[in-house]
Amino acid sequence: SQVVAFASLFFILVSITTFCLETHEAFNIDVNVTETLVVGNTTTILLTHKVETEPILTYIEGVCVLWFTLEFLVRIICCPDKLLFVKNLLNIIDFVAILPFYLEVGLSGLSSKAARDVLGFLRVVRFVRILRIFKLTRHFVGLRVLGHTLRASTNEFLLLIIFLALGVLIFATMIYYAERIGAKTSDPRGSDHTHFKNIPIGFWWAVVTMTTLGYGDMYPKTWSGMVVGALCALAGVLTIAMPVPVIVNNFGMYYSLAMAKQKLPKKKKKHIPRPAPLDSPTYCKSEENSPRNSTQSDTCPLAVEEGAAERKRSGETPKVGQ
Repeated sequence: SQVVAFASLFFILVSITTFCLETHEAFNIDVNVTETLVVGNTTTILLTHKVETEPILTYIEGVCVLWFTLEFLVRIICCPDKLLFVKNLLNIIDFVAILPFYLEVGLSGLSSKAARDVLGFLRVVRFVRILRIFKLTRHFVGLRVLGHTLRASTNEFLLLIIFLALGVLIFATMIYYAERIGAKTSDPRGSDHTHFKNIPIGFWWAVVTMTTLGYGDMYPKTWSGMVVGALCALAGVLTIAMPVPVIVNNFGMYYSLAMAKQKLPKKKKKHIPRPAPLDSPTYCKSEENSPRNSTQSDTCPLAVEEGAAERKRSGETPKVGQ
């Protein structure tokens, strides 16, 4: 099982590396494609430009997909509960990451417009292959702990999103009207001296400021706008800091449980033989050379009862100890 786990980990890393290299210019090939368009008696030759990936990367991706397909089929065949297997999120991710490759290969030989449109869509959704990174959770305890932490902290994340949404709405509105204070009479919209043309544009600035990111593409130019910006930054720090301790506590709890589980001794499976049926001739026979305790009787209870009944029928008196 460890060999299969290491092989799966290797193919996951290779697939992700291939996915990233496909976007590099060094692995792209410019191809000129000519298409003949016939309209009535007129024939037009169209020259189109297309970018294709280096074939070696396609072959590597094909090998990885074959491994993932084989692994997926083996797991679904060996799984006793097929419904539970289908509902598992990681298994759904596996299927979604595998399917586009086969669709792209199957439609690549078709020349119809519908096939070309589908191929174009599949090339756009190639990003689903990056979802294979979640397969690493099967091999790393830390990733599983992170997943459990995020699942247990759903309420805290929801609370954080609500606080951020309220803050973004409030400060985007405040910065819009604060920048209007210094507007000239000849420019009632204030489009000459400020970046905040409307409130929706202020949403972006409020998000960047409250998360303390600060790209600097939009900033206030008036003293009133600067005051609003300072308040927005302080509110963002306090808003983000509130649910963080709860999330950290959840992570510490799950991490401690995972470490304690790893330190537990592995239980060896003991083979328990099935008992012989009552009508079996070997039911009352003790195994030869088997160790006995001092508390164990040398006579099978069932044999004692059968012997007593036999002597009763024959009129014999049972001996002491029987």
